[in-house]
Amino acid sequence: MVLRNDQWERIAPELPGKAGDPGVTARDNRLFVEAVLWFARTGAPWRDLPEEFGNWYTVYTRFWRWARRGGWERIFKLLSDDPDLEYVLLDATHIRVHQHGSGAKGGLAIRRSASRAVV
Repeated sequence: MVLRNDQWERIAPELPGKAGDPGVTARDNRLFVEAVLWFARTGAPWRDLPEEFGNWYTVYTRFWRWARRGGWERIFKLLSDDPDLEYVLLDATHIRVHQHGSGAKGGLAIRRSASRAVV
């Protein structure tokens, strides 16, 4: 599980589908949120969602509905005052120097210093 119990307790009252809400009561909001976090963490396609989270298409459809109704935005705002920076990773291995910054077109021109001119 990715969500700690204290985080879950903070967001659970804000989630749609709880008892007392109009419409169908959600079977397991926590499992669904964990499935979405798995997807976000791995970057895998929806079809690769492990079976323990349920049918990938059902999870995707529910994710899309929540996004359309602003459910994820409410959760992010609720948790944004408690950032967990444990897994922050900045990767710059794909960044390249611009061609002008690397001395392109023949390399760097090395010239003698004016102070070292022969007298």
